[in-house]
Amino acid sequence: RVGVSGTNIFRNDRQRILYNAEFYSQPTDFWGVGYDMAMNNSPMHYLASRTTVDVRFLQRVAKGLFVGVGADFNYHFGKFGNSKYTSESDFVARLGGDRVAYNATGISLFVEFDTRDAISNPQRGVYVGAQAKVRPKGMGDIDNTLWYGRLSANYYQKLWKGAVLALDFRGELNSKGTPWVYNAYIGGTSSMRGYYAGRFNDLCAITLQAELRQHIYRGFGLAAWGGAGNVFSTFGEFDWHKTLPTYGAGLRYGLKRNLNIRLDYGFGGRDTRGRLIHGAVFSINEAF
Repeated sequence: RVGVSGTNIFRNDRQRILYNAEFYSQPTDFWGVGYDMAMNNSPMHYLASRTTVDVRFLQRVAKGLFVGVGADFNYHFGKFGNSKYTSESDFVARLGGDRVAYNATGISLFVEFDTRDAISNPQRGVYVGAQAKVRPKGMGDIDNTLWYGRLSANYYQKLWKGAVLALDFRGELNSKGTPWVYNAYIGGTSSMRGYYAGRFNDLCAITLQAELRQHIYRGFGLAAWGGAGNVFSTFGEFDWHKTLPTYGAGLRYGLKRNLNIRLDYGFGGRDTRGRLIHGAVFSINEAF
């Protein structure tokens, strides 16, 4: 995986440019689409490759309030067969009619309210961000024009000396007909740590997390979190019984002010075979 990402803040924070460009190619597991496939299926293995370019421009219109526009390009393809990976025909059979490769261009509108004291390692403040995106049919090889919505909300509060409480809510919605490669998912380095990124995926996903961060000595600190998440195709099919838990703890080390490296170990629920879902995360900066 190679890439570059960041946020450029202009003088007096009147404008912001956010950018992310990356390419990755890595062996990946795939269980299928939806909660039931993720719980019951054995994983298929393939070599996933993705190229992503995402640029956003935000203009401050009031104290802490920004509006903006953005554009992104995403190309996903895979390698199958040989002794390492699942055959392409078996993989396609699990997709329910989708193809294995897609590319699409998105155009977005953004509204953000941000009073955080730092973006990479907030100690106090509030962040609320909403995104509405359209992926036009003529700007990629998708079969239909697609719609996407995202709402994020974070709250940070100092408690006692060296302690910060951080709350995180995320909701993602995709229109019907969205290919599997653009589905909302849980897991990875920030949302629902302990779950394999993308194992639980569907058109929609909602997560809620709370984390306590405690500075210990010099650059060292500890964190512990708990939360829950759910993936579903429509609100009418949302099932509380399919809500997934997450909890865990981690170690922090500050390289410099507002720049941490972290090692987290997260736990989730059990699959239908009784196996506990868990995993480690090593990353830079806080999860949210």
